[in-house]
Amino acid sequence: MLKNNDTIVAIATPSGYGAIAVIRISGKNSIKILKKIFLSFSVKKNFSEKRSINLGYIKSKNKIIDKVLIFIFKKPKSYTGEDIVEISCHGSIYIQNKLLSIIIDQGARLANPGEFTLRAFLNGKIDLCQAESILDIVNSETYFSHEFAINQMRGNISNFI
Repeated sequence: MLKNNDTIVAIATPSGYGAIAVIRISGKNSIKILKKIFLSFSVKKNFSEKRSINLGYIKSKNKIIDKVLIFIFKKPKSYTGEDIVEISCHGSIYIQNKLLSIIIDQGARLANPGEFTLRAFLNGKIDLCQAESILDIVNSETYFSHEFAINQMRGNISNFI
């Protein structure tokens, strides 16, 4: 059975080592979870604005895990139509897994493959053709396959139908 009322989390960048990794959280408790684990450098946290960026630390049990940038997209003006938090952290596998673990411990669950796009579809943010085009964009290897997928994502096929 499909759950669309919980909070999900996943690593949004390719697996492995890199300079930066992005952890994405979506759902009704995204910001609530963030408030429990984030220590902002700013006195004024911009959690109530529709979109904001915050610099600070992710902490667990009063121990600093990483220095991060937090991007907040409030519903309905987000990819999924839900509150989204994106955490840009350092790309070590340890840090990525530790952040996932911390967020899951706060009540999120690990997202299934494609679940963010599924939520975007279910919440009316994209139609079925656009949802399918996202996979085509990720898998495009040529100029023409990329152009076709981009046009599909922009709604050109949906508008024609």
